[in-house]
Amino acid sequence: MHGVKQRLVTVVCAVLLVGCSAGSSSSGSPSTAASPTGSSRPSSTPADLDFEVGGDRPVDVHVPASYEASSPSPLLIVLHGYGSTGSDHDAYFHLGDAAERRGVITAYPDGTTDSTGSQFWNATDACCNFDGRSVDDSKYLLGVVAAIKAHVAVDPKRIYVMGHSNGGFMSYRTACDHADVFAALISLAAATFAHARDCRPNAPVSVLEIHGTADDDVNFDGGSVVGPVSPTPLPAYPGAMETVRTWAAYDGCDPAATNSPKRVDVDADVDVAAADDPSEATIETWAGCRNGAAVELWTMQGGVHVPTISKAFPDAVLDFLLAHPKP
Repeated sequence: MHGVKQRLVTVVCAVLLVGCSAGSSSSGSPSTAASPTGSSRPSSTPADLDFEVGGDRPVDVHVPASYEASSPSPLLIVLHGYGSTGSDHDAYFHLGDAAERRGVITAYPDGTTDSTGSQFWNATDACCNFDGRSVDDSKYLLGVVAAIKAHVAVDPKRIYVMGHSNGGFMSYRTACDHADVFAALISLAAATFAHARDCRPNAPVSVLEIHGTADDDVNFDGGSVVGPVSPTPLPAYPGAMETVRTWAAYDGCDPAATNSPKRVDVDADVDVAAADDPSEATIETWAGCRNGAAVELWTMQGGVHVPTISKAFPDAVLDFLLAHPKP
């Protein structure tokens, strides 16, 4: 963060019940307990907030320098992939500067650890709860949102979730369960539930699926994930096209997609024919959705499961999210 840093340590006694206690400032100055609106600290002071949700799960929350308690900010929850961490994906997506410029609060929670020592999200049945554990990450993430809202002013119409791989699967699970809370989701290299009946969103959610045609881990055309614990694959996941078509149906969009003449540069390592245009991802859009929602598929031609994130990526994904608030 730029400028003054202030650290607040918050313990959430239960996932949906928020209790607060002051911690020490990372700058050495006394910390201030935050009120539910965050107005107990100077409204123009940037801060990094550390939360523990559910008793033992830290969350890094980055608040931009432009934050003003009188003007609620957008909130983006970013979910890591299997075996990764929130801090790893903070560095991987490098959203920081773009979020700072655009006044977006970002949060990077961690999943729980399975028997292999890998952090995971209990997302859809296709990924990636290989041990069959009972952790309710959907409820947990709703608690993360509640905890953040207890400290800073969040615009309830602009709460978003974005994830990679297992985190992308979790983004779909979160939107299915809490469509009244989340305005839009972005998934990189993941898929929704295999059966449309397993997801019953109670409101439209804008969806952007970003997927590479050369993804060998979560195949563009669908498949099954084989975990490290057992050679038996998990239930099948749908392909990228089926995923977005399913969400277009949930959102009441036009059944046919429109091919955009524009492209997006997602993977910095994938070249296209035009030397002066590094944009490799084609765009298909489903329009006419209820409540102003939209569904898009960005197909990275030759893109892999872990693309090298381009310089254009942060603003491109924030453009999509910020263009699709709740009505």
